Amino acid sequence: MEQWLKDDERLDYLLAEDLRIIQSPSVFSFSLDAVLLARFTYVPFKRGKMVDLCTGNGAIPLFLSARSQAEIVGIELQERLADMATRSVEFNKLTEQIHIMQDNVIGIASKIGTEKYDVVTCNPPYFPAHVASDKNLKEHLAIARHEIHLTLEEAVQSASELLKQGGKAAFVHRPGRLLDIVTSMRANRLEPKRIRFVYPKKGKEANTLLIEAIKDGKPDLKILPPLYVYGEDGQYTDEVKEMLYGDK
Repeated sequence: MEQWLKDDERLDYLLAEDLRIIQSPSVFSFSLDAVLLARFTYVPFKRGKMVDLCTGNGAIPLFLSARSQAEIVGIELQERLADMATRSVEFNKLTEQIHIMQDNVIGIASKIGTEKYDVVTCNPPYFPAHVASDKNLKEHLAIARHEIHLTLEEAVQSASELLKQGGKAAFVHRPGRLLDIVTSMRANRLEPKRIRFVYPKKGKEANTLLIEAIKDGKPDLKILPPLYVYGEDGQYTDEVKEMLYGDK
């Protein structure tokens, strides 16, 4: 096992998918948002091509691989995170399905193909680059969480450039950016079709937004039922348990 890990890395289980993933408490560990996005988005079961932008340590491609046999490309700017993702893909013997690229999301379509993908997923940086907490984060975490190298608008533009007509883009973000996301999507030929708000528990404000758009789609937006993460007992709800642990 040691040959797969570096520094303070560990090998965690993705229980519902029966896979393993390399994580690091000081560099990067995926959050529940990645699980929610991977379960929310449409995926072709057999044929097709997908791209995951801001792939981090490769969690979303791994999750998607359990639902689809389609090819998946993960794009990650940070070399250390891309290396972690690549080793996780190799450990799970998924190199024929998943390819990790260490590259910039901006302009990536010019390198891997314009308008040739069926699905693009993205868990982008959520926070403006200038917020005070920047200096309190390690560099890897700061880049992953803050719009230092990639803005929401740039991520949406890249997703549109990658997608075929009729292809689907799925993003996870914060509810406060809803209008920004919709505005950016429509400016880039992406028509929002499904939105789901995620709440910590009943009676609380939503803290996560899931949104899926179709390239050149017709206006027809569906607001899906709310997703609650925790029940009144403080434990994960049945829906979230199934996402995390499957039917085990």
